[in-house]
Amino acid sequence: MHCQKNLLRKIITFAFLIVNADIAHSHHSSAMFDKNVIRHVDAVVKEFQWANPHVWIQIYIENQNGKQEEWSIEGLGTNGLFRKGWRPNSFKPGDIIEIKFNPMLDGSSAGGFIGAKLTNGKIFGRW
Repeated sequence: MHCQKNLLRKIITFAFLIVNADIAHSHHSSAMFDKNVIRHVDAVVKEFQWANPHVWIQIYIENQNGKQEEWSIEGLGTNGLFRKGWRPNSFKPGDIIEIKFNPMLDGSSAGGFIGAKLTNGKIFGRW
């Protein structure tokens, strides 16, 4: 009987870990981004939001008609980015950058950050 209780306890613990691992993974899903498309554009930074769970870079991109469109680019969390050299002032309003990102599958003006390059040559992310 004691062995059965231990086995049941182990099964319940294992099931709990599996369920919670899936929940944690789904929070960080990138399923909304089109990973088959990489946009590489020149942009002007409107705002850099250094916040958890993800940083955001609000940018202006010139569309095909020559008009400015605002885009929201989602990055990773501040802890990981800080370890990679990012700081709350890494991008300032008015900065001109080259940026690469995966656009949204639904066509909205947003995307998942891949990399950015400042005019001074400093690179963030993958380039």
